[in-house]
Amino acid sequence: MRAKGAILCLGIMAAALAGCGTSTTDRSLSGAGIGAGTGALVGLAFGGIGAIPGALIGAGAGGATGAFTDEDQLYLGEAAWDRGGEG
Repeated sequence: MRAKGAILCLGIMAAALAGCGTSTTDRSLSGAGIGAGTGALVGLAFGGIGAIPGALIGAGAGGATGAFTDEDQLYLGEAAWDRGGEG
């Protein structure tokens, strides 16, 4: 049951956070990065799978979410690397 909860939590977080940037590349990269970090934390917190498998699953889920959505479906702003140091 904990593994299902962890996977559900990871999926929701990846979907919510994969929307940074306007291009497919920006969205895929930001989604994969955020998903990897989230997956590692979920893997550690819920146990069972560990940080590295959690990071791999999260990176895949976040990257795919970013790649298969467009800014009209999910948009959290311009990617940090495109802001020109505005933070």
